[in-house]
Amino acid sequence: MPTGCGPACGRGEGELGLPPGRVFIFSRFKSSTVKECIHAILKEKLADAQYVPEEVPQLTKSLSEIIKDRLKEEGFDRYKMVVQVVIGEQRGEGVNMAARCFWDADTDSYAHDVFVNVSIDCFTIGNVKLLLL
Repeated sequence: MPTGCGPACGRGEGELGLPPGRVFIFSRFKSSTVKECIHAILKEKLADAQYVPEEVPQLTKSLSEIIKDRLKEEGFDRYKMVVQVVIGEQRGEGVNMAARCFWDADTDSYAHDVFVNVSIDCFTIGNVKLLLL
């Protein structure tokens, strides 16, 4: 007989074919919902924005906080979120980005969106980790 609280509290204990101690997720992170949320925020905040180098650091910080707060309001409060916002000047040039992190394919996910207007390029990536509360 399995020990622990079983799948009702979010832990699979082997009885469902999951390795003991692995997280059993009833409500998966929906990256499409998060992507829509990110896109709506970027469109609202950046539609008429101009690239001003002195203002970009505060703008990126503000956008990442707004996105995290909105996602918590949407019910993603059981997830640890890392929101990265990169804003560059629109000059018709390409951009390459890379990131590394520890990743658990069973519980971790991400959503991203790109916003471009005549003055700026904005790349937003949200990485999430499930927290067991």
